[in-house]
Amino acid sequence: MLKAAIALLLLATVVSLFSGLFFLVKDEGHGSRVVNALMVRVTLAALTLALIAWGFYSGQLSPHVTW
Repeated sequence: MLKAAIALLLLATVVSLFSGLFFLVKDEGHGSRVVNALMVRVTLAALTLALIAWGFYSGQLSPHVTW
């Protein structure tokens, strides 16, 4: 369940990235839609990092490094 939430947040971050690119090209940088898309993307990235940190802290996620 936690991995699905992380994957969903990452997908939403990518969608927000491309929507910001679309607004940047369409509005030519003039307008607040680019700034709003950036705020959404930063918020989603922060939530993703917080969820990953909580997963490691709670033991639901663990590194599987062979080295």
